Amino acid sequence: MHLDVLDLHSFYYRTPLGRVAQRAVRDQVQKLWPDAKGQTVAGFGFSVPLLRPYLEQARRVIALMPGPQGVMPWPVGMGNVSVLCDEGSWPLSTGMVDKLVMLHGLETSEHPSEVLAEAWRVLGPGGKALFIVPSRSGLWARRDGTPFGFGRPYSFNQLETQLKRHDFTPERTLAALFAPPLHQRFWLKTADFWETGGRRFAPWLVGGVLIVEASKQMYAPTRSGLKSVVTNPLRALEGIPQPLPAPASRTSGPSGPCGDGC
Repeated sequence: MHLDVLDLHSFYYRTPLGRVAQRAVRDQVQKLWPDAKGQTVAGFGFSVPLLRPYLEQARRVIALMPGPQGVMPWPVGMGNVSVLCDEGSWPLSTGMVDKLVMLHGLETSEHPSEVLAEAWRVLGPGGKALFIVPSRSGLWARRDGTPFGFGRPYSFNQLETQLKRHDFTPERTLAALFAPPLHQRFWLKTADFWETGGRRFAPWLVGGVLIVEASKQMYAPTRSGLKSVVTNPLRALEGIPQPLPAPASRTSGPSGPCGDGC
């Protein structure tokens, strides 16, 4: 079940804990993708907190928001780039996206296979996608006070298996949100300390979210071998005895077979 877009906006932009979460996840996205100059960057779900750094450098930025969640205009004070769409039918041409960010789009969907199929379709050959989901072993998935407490949490193996089933190639994995999901000032002020320590000592055990970078690889079709068969000489007559060449006949001289001596 998707969360309402207004609740997501309120959490990320109006609560101190939401701003801490936004910064922690966005820093990891920037670490993986520091540059998108001249590229088309798209997001699905509620990915706008992570897309803002690409507004100035990317050729095009598109924020896709699923119908059950709702849509809001974004970014503030600039031309709107957010679009309401169906989970299984995105209004993008096949292969037009270079980079795709998915946040609060997979774990809350009732049709995850359709979402992944569309993600694979819109990516160009060699395009990359970041799938950001709640961690099954983290603290954030165990509290309903944040958006990561809704939907299906994943382990790394579960997420990578699902991506491979839809022809994605997982390449890099990260975790984020090591600070406890608590609103008290002490935890908010020490969030950077928990993030640094968590990435160093327990990157996959206590992180609140998992981040998997996957790519779309296009392989050349396998040749049938017909060309090599046709170009080889036909061997249908192999094994049949060949007729021996007849001996050359002797040519008679001008005066008959004995010449002038008969």
